[in-house]
Amino acid sequence: MKSQEHKRATRTRSAINLSPLEEIVVDPVLETVETAGFNLVLYNDEHNSFDHVIGMLVSVCGHDATQAEQCALLVHFKGKCTVLSGTLDELEPKCTKLLDADLTAEIEA
Repeated sequence: MKSQEHKRATRTRSAINLSPLEEIVVDPVLETVETAGFNLVLYNDEHNSFDHVIGMLVSVCGHDATQAEQCALLVHFKGKCTVLSGTLDELEPKCTKLLDADLTAEIEA
C-alpha cells in the first residue's frame, strides 16, 4: 500500500513538475494571509455599561481608551463592531474572555 501512495505522489509531482522539496516548503507569508482573515466582532446588548465594555476592550483586545470608547459607541449605535482582526488562534482566546465577561462576541471569517 505504501508503494502505491509513493507512486501516486510521484505521478502527481511529475504531472505538475514539482520537486519533492517544493511539496514540503510552505510560504509563511501566504500562510499568514490565508489564516489572518478573521474578525472579532462585538455586538450590542442592553445590560452592559459603557465602562464595562470599554474596560474589556482595553484589557482583552489591547485597545487604548479612545479606541475602546469609539468601538463601544459603534456597537451601541450600529449594533456591532469589528474590534480586532487576526488569525483564528489569536482571536479565539480573546473571544472567550469577552464572552466570559458577559459580552456578546463572535469570530467571523
